[in-house]
Amino acid sequence: MSAAPQLIDSPNPAPPVPGETPSDAFLADLAAESQRLESATPDEILAWAHERYAPSLAMGTAFGPEGCLLLSLLPKLAPSTYVFNLETGYQFQQTLDLRDRICEKYGLEIDMLEPELSVPEYEALHGGPLYKTDPDRCCHDRKIKVLQRAAVGRTAWMSGIRRDQSPVRAKQPIVAWDRKFHLVKISPLANATKQGVWTRLLKEGVPYNPLHDEGYPSVGCWPCTQKADGSGDERAGRWAGNAKTECGLHTDGGGI
Repeated sequence: MSAAPQLIDSPNPAPPVPGETPSDAFLADLAAESQRLESATPDEILAWAHERYAPSLAMGTAFGPEGCLLLSLLPKLAPSTYVFNLETGYQFQQTLDLRDRICEKYGLEIDMLEPELSVPEYEALHGGPLYKTDPDRCCHDRKIKVLQRAAVGRTAWMSGIRRDQSPVRAKQPIVAWDRKFHLVKISPLANATKQGVWTRLLKEGVPYNPLHDEGYPSVGCWPCTQKADGSGDERAGRWAGNAKTECGLHTDGGGI
């Protein structure tokens, strides 16, 4: 591994307080750091994020291959990171079981953040499963609003998205200001490829969701996830039958 990129010697501009617009100096600093980290490895980016933002650094994971790889690196490179999963109540049992395997193997604590209403309460309120009639509202209520609550008191959060996953994610910076959640957003695997992630995952024996071996390229909530359709699109199995390809965590100000 090459030497980790050196941190800028000058003081970093302070992040904005909640409700405050980030300063030009703060945004310029993030852009400069993002550009500098373009040549860094995921390991180096994790170490940089921890050095700069711990103990107010968080990581969200849905236990995809990318998230599992990052989770395997946290104990060594970013041990104080607060890790959470958005437990919508609609996750596959295989996903929940994977969470237990990851925690046991790497000694992690992963907070399962739930919406205010349980699935039965939520469906009763809306006269049935809202994912059938208004999936955008379902994602907003059971993911976006939960993360907005979790963001309080944090400075930065990390995700496992890659630029080559979809056109929506193609312009994701390594470091950016996330307007939606009022956090610095860090994407250590932005430059990674699917093949690169899976090669390392298998080489290092990192647990992953067995649904990937059954034809699911991307795993989310079970009502909105299907097997691959043969197109080669990693997101094709999500919200099949409509134009929706994202839950909203990484769009509309999510660092893109």
